[in-house]
Amino acid sequence: MAKIILENVDITYPVYGGSSFSLRQLLLNKLTRGRLFPQETNIKIVPALKKINLTLENGDRLGLVGKNGAGKSTLLKTLGQFLTPTSGKMIIQGKTSVLFDVCIGMDVERSGYQNIYYVGALLGLKRKKIKELIPEIESFSELKDFLKFPVRTYSAGMKVRLGFAITTCIEPQILLLDEAIGAGDKHFLEKASVRAKELYDKAEILVLASHSSDVIKEFCNKAIWLEKGQIKLAGSVNEVVDAY
Repeated sequence: MAKIILENVDITYPVYGGSSFSLRQLLLNKLTRGRLFPQETNIKIVPALKKINLTLENGDRLGLVGKNGAGKSTLLKTLGQFLTPTSGKMIIQGKTSVLFDVCIGMDVERSGYQNIYYVGALLGLKRKKIKELIPEIESFSELKDFLKFPVRTYSAGMKVRLGFAITTCIEPQILLLDEAIGAGDKHFLEKASVRAKELYDKAEILVLASHSSDVIKEFCNKAIWLEKGQIKLAGSVNEVVDAY
């Protein structure tokens, strides 16, 4: 049984120096013990999330709304355990699957078939399971013989088709999405939308960040409005989306 609990969770980022210095300057500063760029020894702590309280259980579909920079992606990365809370308590029960970009992890020098195994492994699928899924991925992606070619030879739409076909084969307990999954051309969009809905329904818990009120209302049963890293309003989808 999946469950998410956040109690007074804060996330902060360190920002080095008061002006815009390059990574090279920061490394040189460290190697020379501050002799070249002494001002870079100053560290400013910037809050990204502040006092986030959240409880999600089986059947919850949470929509995140807010302007760019409000903290939606940071919250998703925290739930995906890419970021560790600076303070507060976080409990994640269940396998977390993250879909921030259907093409993430692809190696353009590898063939479509090689990427099926490569990306599948990144998603936590065993080689035997990936092999079983290949006929389904072949059929759904509609790429046919192109699966034998390097991904660098694909158009943007073909790359999305392959990434979509692979990433939607997972069986998630907790599914985290940054924007709804896009699927390329109009021909592919209809069946991709159906498959995406099936994926969302499989998840015990869904957390979806989107700028589309229609998407939030279609797929979610509760929502949070984030502003400057804080929860401004939490409640039913209609209540939060309408207020936002």
